Amino acid sequence: MSRIAQVIVLAMDADEVMEPLTRPDESRTWRGQFEPLDLFVGGWVIEFDRMRPRSGLLKHLESLPWPDPRKVQVLIHDEEDDCFGLWILYDGALVEVPLPHTQRFYDPAPPTDGHPPSPGYLWRTDAGSTVPARLSAERQDPRSAW
Repeated sequence: MSRIAQVIVLAMDADEVMEPLTRPDESRTWRGQFEPLDLFVGGWVIEFDRMRPRSGLLKHLESLPWPDPRKVQVLIHDEEDDCFGLWILYDGALVEVPLPHTQRFYDPAPPTDGHPPSPGYLWRTDAGSTVPARLSAERQDPRSAW
């Protein structure tokens, strides 16, 4: 399924950790490579044009030996989102941080595992948008989209 998404990783003093992710590697579950951003804090970006090639990205990032895990931030903007979502490392796992005036809504789980899981839609709740009846704020597909 086509659904463009951008991922930005911000992490201080993590050049050495991120350097292997700037090169192609067919052994990873996700496809692509990060490009460095010219930021003083250390930043890298990747863009995905489909949902399957991003599977396993967050688990991979969780497994890296970050110099200071408390300073790792992952920003994700999916094509259907109103704004970037924020994930931080907490107890070794990347968890989404609730942002004021936003809520993530989900499609029902697909009928088979042959379909990739949906990351949901991060929408502003102060914009007066009407949420389609098919969507729910409760996670309906237990598989990680990332």
